[in-house]
Amino acid sequence: MFPKPLPFLSPNTRDYESLPLVKPTGFREYDARWLFGQELNLMGAQAVGLGLGTLIHESGVRPEIVAGHDFRSYSLSIKLAIVAGLMAAGVRVRDIGLALSPMAYFAQFALDVPCVAMVTASHNENGWTGVKMGVERPMTFGPVEMSRLKEIVLNGEFRLKSGGSYSYEENFAELYLGAMLDRPKLKRAIKVVAACGNGTAGAFAIKALERLGCEVVPLDAELDHSFPRHNPNPEDMKMLHAIRDAVLEHKAEVGFGFDGDGDRCGVVDDEGEEIFADKVGVMLARDMSAVTPGATFVVDVKSTGLYRTDPVLLAQGARTDYWKTGHSYIKRRVNELGALAGFEKSGHFFFNRPIGYGYDDGLLSAFAVCDMLDRNPDKSMADLRRALPKTWGTPTMSAHCADEEKYAVVASVTAAFEEMKRKGEPVAGDTIETLFTVNGVRLTTADGTWGLVRASSNKPELVVVIESPVSEARMRETFQAVDALLRTHPQVGAYNQTI
Repeated sequence: MFPKPLPFLSPNTRDYESLPLVKPTGFREYDARWLFGQELNLMGAQAVGLGLGTLIHESGVRPEIVAGHDFRSYSLSIKLAIVAGLMAAGVRVRDIGLALSPMAYFAQFALDVPCVAMVTASHNENGWTGVKMGVERPMTFGPVEMSRLKEIVLNGEFRLKSGGSYSYEENFAELYLGAMLDRPKLKRAIKVVAACGNGTAGAFAIKALERLGCEVVPLDAELDHSFPRHNPNPEDMKMLHAIRDAVLEHKAEVGFGFDGDGDRCGVVDDEGEEIFADKVGVMLARDMSAVTPGATFVVDVKSTGLYRTDPVLLAQGARTDYWKTGHSYIKRRVNELGALAGFEKSGHFFFNRPIGYGYDDGLLSAFAVCDMLDRNPDKSMADLRRALPKTWGTPTMSAHCADEEKYAVVASVTAAFEEMKRKGEPVAGDTIETLFTVNGVRLTTADGTWGLVRASSNKPELVVVIESPVSEARMRETFQAVDALLRTHPQVGAYNQTI
């Protein structure tokens, strides 16, 4: 069906529409991301579908898959190209139409389907596309599966099979919302701002929160794939500032910001303070472990150190496991450990039974925050924030670094810190106490200040996060020390935002 091995074509070649274009670096650690037109064309998407179908058969699972797409101008066409490839590989496709990523994950359970392919670039800028995939609910692909898919597609190791079919699931969104809302309503009408950044969540989040019992102030809820104000990214300060302004204007109790495919949720409190998602996770972990003492939580390496030092969590016997950043990694770890929940600094929250199915869902995260406020009617969101021990942290900062170079830079930085620790050399005036290298390098100094450098899993960037329980000055000094080491590598570019 396709040539072997699959060629990487230039968009300027006249064979652009007759041969597949699939840039190899688009196969990332746990999902796939490409610039549509420059790195992937529709024939390339068909090849990805055929490769995924081949991998499904190799995995030995029932060849049936849920397919959905986000609201970008090209997402439907890419999904249909992938569907064509899946059908050619003998896979039965259940199409749920326009969807959030968690809606696709839910469909695996509601429709009793083992596999999923969700076409989305999440919060990436317009022009990007991608696929979130899995063959073992509720997990999505990790490095092993992505490496094998890349090998199948680029080497043309396709297996054509009969038996492929297609069906469209009518009104699936209502089934998803109905299941989520099969629970008691809030005891009081909590006033919330629901910001969607003109992404796909706008089609579902407002009605879901209203049906929960909230008084909802919509913000940028109209679907517009050009993202006219800012990307739908709850880590983006532009989005958080817009939510802050709306919360203060409308005197809301809390503001929520949903990302482009609805699997993440950012939070702003009633005083307009943007609460990083890892701190929201600590608040929810306090609330949940009060009900379930001794609960286990999983958090990513970008997250605050409070999960291990917070006196309330320690008193309630909560246990925390720090793990690799990435929705696929945390999701798998939550299910492996039987954790009650998992929290990522990026805003991916994973609620296991009895709350959820173990996957990440931004709407369910918003529900959990509303439930926490409902159970604490005498405390505001700001009160709950102030009850946490004080730390000073940076936003998640990303410095440009090519996909082909970013892992080598991280390896070099890790080696430098290991050598400094061995020699007892200080970082910003304090000695390195621990180095955690499960995902990049996270160094912690003797006073509890920590810094992280890791390669982004889905963009050509290095991620840097710093936090100090001592002072803002200590946080800034540590950032300057970490950044100075990064600047010895000319491949590292400017940050998207800084302190």
